[in-house]
Amino acid sequence: MPNKLQYEQPKEDTMEQDKHATLNDLIREQVLHALGEPLDLRTVQVRKVSDNQYRVNVIVGVNAGAVRVANSYFLVVDSDGRLIGSTPKITRQY
Repeated sequence: MPNKLQYEQPKEDTMEQDKHATLNDLIREQVLHALGEPLDLRTVQVRKVSDNQYRVNVIVGVNAGAVRVANSYFLVVDSDGRLIGSTPKITRQY
């Protein structure tokens, strides 16, 4: 039986988490579109640094023993999640 705390979770927190996840997915999609998708892609990490700035790491590896960060970017996005700038510049590699 679920405890009381599970029922009392505020809807605002859930909505904020959904918004955050959607924004991260949008950023991830834009990076992969600009970069291309590596054959051995494992994941794309999106981490918020400040209000409109993110660190994105493209993680690749054929297996768990060969995982590495292939590309890393510092991004600036607008309020809708569209890429404004990137350091270094994202160029098509795959």
